[in-house]
Amino acid sequence: MRLTVLLSVFIALSAPMAAQSAPCGNTGAGFEAWKADFAKQARKAGVKKKGLQALAQTQYATRTIAADRGQKSFKYSLDKFMKVRGADTIVAQGRKRKARNPGFYAALERQYGVPAGVLIAIHGMETGFGNFMGDSQVVSAITTLAYDCRRSDFFVPHAIGALKLVDQGAITVATKGAKHGELGHTQFLPGNALTYGVDATGDGRVDFYNMTDALASTANFLRQKGWKPGRGYQPGEPNFAVIQQWNAASVYQKSIAIMAARIDN
Repeated sequence: MRLTVLLSVFIALSAPMAAQSAPCGNTGAGFEAWKADFAKQARKAGVKKKGLQALAQTQYATRTIAADRGQKSFKYSLDKFMKVRGADTIVAQGRKRKARNPGFYAALERQYGVPAGVLIAIHGMETGFGNFMGDSQVVSAITTLAYDCRRSDFFVPHAIGALKLVDQGAITVATKGAKHGELGHTQFLPGNALTYGVDATGDGRVDFYNMTDALASTANFLRQKGWKPGRGYQPGEPNFAVIQQWNAASVYQKSIAIMAARIDN
C-alpha cells in the first residue's frame, strides 16, 4: 500500500516535468508540436499577440538546416577566405563609400567611438553594402534553429527576440534575411537586434533595412561590448576582442580587422 502511494506521488510529480517542454528535433516532424509548446515559453518571456501570431505562421526551414549543416567557408585559410569573400572589392568600394559620405561615418565615430573602416568592412562582408540581405524568412529561420537540437540553447533567445521585434513592428513574419535568421544591412541576429537596435533616423522605429539605423546599431553593439575609442583593433590590440563578439569565426574576425585598416588608411 505504501509503495503504491509512493509510486502515485512520483508519477504525479514527474508528469508535469515531462510535459514541461516539447523535445527538440533533427527533422521537421516534431516542429508543430514544439511550436505549440514554445508559444507558452514565449508568452512567459513577454511576447505579445503579434509575435505569437507570427510564431504560429512559421514553417520548418529546410534551407536553413541545410545551410547550418554545410558551412564550409569558416574552415578556409585566411587568404582563401578573404578571396572567396571578395575582400579587395570590399576595400575598394568601402573607400569610395567613406569618401562619398565622410560626415556620416565621422558622426558615428564621434558618438560610438568606432572607426568608419570597421563599420564599412562589416557592412561589405555581411551584405555587399546592402546589395543582398537574404532571401529566407527571418522568423521561420530562427525558430527552426531554436527547435533544431544542434544549438537550440543558443538560438532560443534569438527566436524570442525575433517575436518581440514583430511585436514592436520592426519586422513581420514575412521579413527576409539570411538563412540563419540574421537581418538587415549588417545581419543582426534577432536577439542582438532587439538589445542594441538604434533609431538613428528618429522616425520612431528601428529599421535594420535602413542603412543609417543599421550602421548606428552596429556601432552601438560594438561600443556596448566594450569598444575603446581611439584604441587599436588588430589581433592583440584592445578592440580586437570586441570584433570577436560580432562573429565567432577567427578568419572572419581577422578579415574585418585587415579590411578595416585598409579602408581607413
